[in-house]
Amino acid sequence: EVGASVLLLRACLALLASPIYLLSFLGMWEPFCRKVFFPFFLDQLGEIHSKKSKKYKQELFRNLPDFRGPSGDLRLLEIGTGCGTNFEFYPPGCKVTCTDVNPNFQKSLSKNMKKNQHLQYERFLVASGEDLSQVPSGSVDAVVCTLVLCSVHSVSSTLREVLRVLRPGGAFYFLEHVAAEHSSWMYFWQQVCHPTWKLVFAGCCLTREPWKNLEEAKFSELKIQHIRVAMPCMPIEPHIVGYGVK
Repeated sequence: EVGASVLLLRACLALLASPIYLLSFLGMWEPFCRKVFFPFFLDQLGEIHSKKSKKYKQELFRNLPDFRGPSGDLRLLEIGTGCGTNFEFYPPGCKVTCTDVNPNFQKSLSKNMKKNQHLQYERFLVASGEDLSQVPSGSVDAVVCTLVLCSVHSVSSTLREVLRVLRPGGAFYFLEHVAAEHSSWMYFWQQVCHPTWKLVFAGCCLTREPWKNLEEAKFSELKIQHIRVAMPCMPIEPHIVGYGVK
């Protein structure tokens, strides 16, 4: 239920962002956003977010080596690699396959690859989370996805693909911003910002509750923690972090 005050404030925000709405109507915003704006924005936001969430990521990825395959290798697939802000948390020798629906992150991605030479980079695939058909079934030990489930077209289809590519006993790691408590001011502002935010930031949804999809997916073991990552002046404060085992 969207109240009248939310609709009024949405209209005010749309008015402020009217040049972007116009460019979108003319079909010019999306290509500019994908090629220039979003890679630049994500590079800046990624650094801030990584600093704020560092302790959570260190804790989250600490048990990654436990999921090495029978050969002793750890084959890891990252969905929505973006600028590669997670590389520093992966264990040495880890074989990483990067995927992203947007191939325009090369500059910051190669910067982070150079910084993290303790990893083996296998390949980069242009692919969405819902369609990882280039990755064989049961071929990876771990799948990682951070700040990505907000912008996939379907969370449940993405989780189905995750479970398909993981070997039995493999693990899926996630850290995502989510909808706030429905009775909170944060949720009120998430509702206000939602349509404009989604347009400006490449399909990012503020009001998703992906923990529900994770609970419905067929993981044999699932650990989810609700946390707050303080992002000043941004409606993406509540997060979930954890992992599921196939």
